[in-house]
Amino acid sequence: MIGFKVGFGYDVHRFAENRPLILGGVTIPHSQGLLGHSDADVLLHAIADALLGAANLGDIGLFFPDDDPAFKDMDSSVMLSEVVEMIEINGYRVGNLDATLVLQSPKIGAYIPRMKKKIAGLLKVEESDVSIKAKTSERLGFVGREEGVSAFATVLIFREEAT
Repeated sequence: MIGFKVGFGYDVHRFAENRPLILGGVTIPHSQGLLGHSDADVLLHAIADALLGAANLGDIGLFFPDDDPAFKDMDSSVMLSEVVEMIEINGYRVGNLDATLVLQSPKIGAYIPRMKKKIAGLLKVEESDVSIKAKTSERLGFVGREEGVSAFATVLIFREEAT
């Protein structure tokens, strides 16, 4: 018998001056980056929350609080790697990821293959197990006004159990 669990994650960060724009572990040229205690990689944060939720371990704020100086400007790739280790300690592996970035600009389609490669490595899965999509919000809401970026992630984790 194989045990499956599904997790959903969401994150949002506002744009800020004098910050790099990092999405999916990839630095993307843009006039602004995202504001956050860490590097504010909204996509990796949503993935981490989805994994933690699937394993019933809480959320990233529990393990990487935004008021702890130890995590100031932390690389979210490190954060996600640590989350993957947590789910592995609990007997799970990642099956697949389906994620959506919502941003009006910049256009990021050309960067998605690099994001997929980076994230597949962090999750210890094949690139074919990582789906990343980019959408606009049709100029509606804070994303449409280009005030920030949001990300959604759904993951499947599994473990083989003795029958």
